[in-house]
Amino acid sequence: MNLQSHQSFSLWIVIIVIGLLSCDQNEDHKPNTKLIPYPTNLSQADKYSDIEQIKFDSDDVKSLDFSPQYFKEAIDATEGTKKETNVRISVDNKLSQGAYVLEIKNKNFDISYGDRGGFFNALSSVKQLLFLNDGKLPLVKIEDSPKYSYRGMHLDVSRHMFTLEEVKKYIDYLSFYKYNYFHWHLTDDQGWRIEIKKYPKIQEIAAFRNETLVGHYNDEPHQYDNTPYGGFYTQEEIKELVAYANQRGIEVIPEIDIPGHCAALIAAYPELSCHKNQIETATKWGIFEDVLCPTEETFEFLENVFNEVIALFPSNYIHIGGDECPKVQWEESDFCQQLMKEKNLNDELQLQSYFIQRIEKYLQSKNKNIIGWDEILEGGISNTATIMSWRGDEGGLEAASHGNNVIMTPTSYCYFDYYQSEDPDEPLAIGGQLSVEKVYNWNILPKGIKKNEEKYILGAQGNLWSEYIKTFKDLEYMSLARMITLSEILWGKNEKDSTLFWDRLSEHSTRWIDKEVNIAYHLLELKTDFEAVPNQGVFINCSTLLKGTNLKLTTPENKQVQLKTDQAFQLKEKGKYLINSIKDNLVGKTKQFDFYPHKGNLASIELINKPKEKYSGNGPTSLINGIIGSNERYGGAEWFGYEGEDFKAILSFQNPTYIDSISFKFFKGEGQWIYLPSEINVYKIDKNDKQQLIANSNKITTTEKIGHVVIKIEESKIDRILIEVKNFGEIPKGNQGAGYNSWLFMDEIIIE
Repeated sequence: MNLQSHQSFSLWIVIIVIGLLSCDQNEDHKPNTKLIPYPTNLSQADKYSDIEQIKFDSDDVKSLDFSPQYFKEAIDATEGTKKETNVRISVDNKLSQGAYVLEIKNKNFDISYGDRGGFFNALSSVKQLLFLNDGKLPLVKIEDSPKYSYRGMHLDVSRHMFTLEEVKKYIDYLSFYKYNYFHWHLTDDQGWRIEIKKYPKIQEIAAFRNETLVGHYNDEPHQYDNTPYGGFYTQEEIKELVAYANQRGIEVIPEIDIPGHCAALIAAYPELSCHKNQIETATKWGIFEDVLCPTEETFEFLENVFNEVIALFPSNYIHIGGDECPKVQWEESDFCQQLMKEKNLNDELQLQSYFIQRIEKYLQSKNKNIIGWDEILEGGISNTATIMSWRGDEGGLEAASHGNNVIMTPTSYCYFDYYQSEDPDEPLAIGGQLSVEKVYNWNILPKGIKKNEEKYILGAQGNLWSEYIKTFKDLEYMSLARMITLSEILWGKNEKDSTLFWDRLSEHSTRWIDKEVNIAYHLLELKTDFEAVPNQGVFINCSTLLKGTNLKLTTPENKQVQLKTDQAFQLKEKGKYLINSIKDNLVGKTKQFDFYPHKGNLASIELINKPKEKYSGNGPTSLINGIIGSNERYGGAEWFGYEGEDFKAILSFQNPTYIDSISFKFFKGEGQWIYLPSEINVYKIDKNDKQQLIANSNKITTTEKIGHVVIKIEESKIDRILIEVKNFGEIPKGNQGAGYNSWLFMDEIIIE
């Protein structure tokens, strides 16, 4: 199978057919039990059951409080009489939440479960066994339970909307991999997707935008498609989806994002803003200053909205957003400033807290608990709110220290709208980079959490924001492989050897591909580690996630070299290199890179200021290894990112070295808070550690995504230099992210 062309497949609906199991059972073929997530305990015989048709007692199914029709739809079973029953279902109160015991015997099988979730987890294992064994059931006994009680996936339908049937298919994937929560992001600046009957302008205005941004937000100037876009889910459709999810063990949590991300709502009802001006539903991505004004009229409006939402969603949770709420309009509002005085609020952060707590108290009166993004911690919250920690570990740590429940969903590990690979042919994405390997290696517990606070970490969630995800095919490609990987982590990651997981993921992925599902397959993608070794040069080390891969490297002079994985090879020739990976009948995509040798390759580098962990390349030598990073993305292995901090590093040469110039490369994406530096300074360091400024640049401008700066060096013979690149600083008013620290992204430092 050639995996280079599997980026566009039509959907195979996730329904496992197991009635009339008439396949030829080859006793020489060992049954496949490569389940994901892998069970706590699994034992099996090397043969298949004789069960040809599943029959069950309908009373057993009815006792689980879900429609018998679902059982038929999910596994195509035939209802039998009590005499004919070959599936025995029982409750075992000794089993923990989500736990089950599944034993498949020669003529029948048993399911024991501790709660309703445990039964659905058992069903998921049955469906996977059939999926992996071409409709046959192996003889097996599984004793299983999840580590985390909250195992969630998110879907943004505001930026791009998906049909009801497509959302159902998404639910099918979640159920198949033992997720139990679906976070439905229904409202944002670019559109409201939920029908609110009391306020018809939501359907008429807030659900639609005049046009949509074409290409990436960082592309200048912005281009639009001049095509109206929008729609919404009727309340009947929402009830249907909620029931569908419930019948698959999935609880649906709606999100109504307030008080920010409300441009679409304010377009329909401008009286809810502080300025009362007519605006339009947003047509591009980002953060907008239009926010809800904390008036009694606004709270009455929101209470009426939530009344209708509550009637549609039986979940104990309502997600109220609370993220990325600009304070500019509150600062400029006489009403807000007077309200702050009346309520003894010290600043706009406490005003935000007042807003959130007003809504929380109302929802609590309706027996609902709130979830909010970690910004709702700002200004203080009640101890009953659940925090989704998305900006890193900090929000989770703070919330747990206060005794609040936490759902971890940091961007570095859980934002599945990020690029999955450094392959330049990857579909357009918002930015960043998140591979299945990085997801797999994530420890859900935030670093530094106290032992007695771990209990507040309920679990984690993968997020799929849809700015650049327009179709369900795109959705599959961006979410499915990483969703499967996250399910393993949420279950507890029982295997110590990751190679076993990659083998299981490959098995699932190739089966989905055979079903024409558009899953991303990056297991044969070459991981290339380029290291600049002081006084020696640059070495490349290649590997893939799958063991037993053969590698072939082609040099710029067209010389072919056979390499083993994890075998270092020194780069000497300037120019383009090609690498191929092959395993069995699978062929990975050819990877290419340009090597630009320069004097910095021989230096040692010491970072004084460390970059953000998620943007730290492949270590410090990424900055001097002669490998130039992408001009389109800032999240790859060659880019370093600093949030609100300067770059400072010392480069040392073993012998005095003549330097004529130093070149720098920076990323510019102001819509994503990424700015060019304000200044660059280069200092010579003598033997007594005294620093002397030898070069400076403070005029750094570009209209492109990439800024290049070349600094001439007059003091040419150098042992050590200090390079200082100053961060732009606080983002000015009127720009995306105003008031926040800007990001500095830099690539190769070329010394010639």
